[in-house]
Amino acid sequence: MKTSEIRELSTSDLLERIDTEKMMVVRMKLNHAITPLDNPQKVKESKKTIARLLTELRTRELNKKSNS
Repeated sequence: MKTSEIRELSTSDLLERIDTEKMMVVRMKLNHAITPLDNPQKVKESKKTIARLLTELRTRELNKKSNS
């Protein structure tokens, strides 16, 4: 997911997407422990996506505080 796409999401969508991505990472790790994934780099990509989402959420919080 690109940064421009993340910025277009609403805050509630961001929170929902973060939960979804975290659940996907847990599932992928469990599946990878049982049978190897076709592309284990997907776990790494999902973690980076979570980090991007959290960064955007934090940026919005800081902007909200500075505007108040």
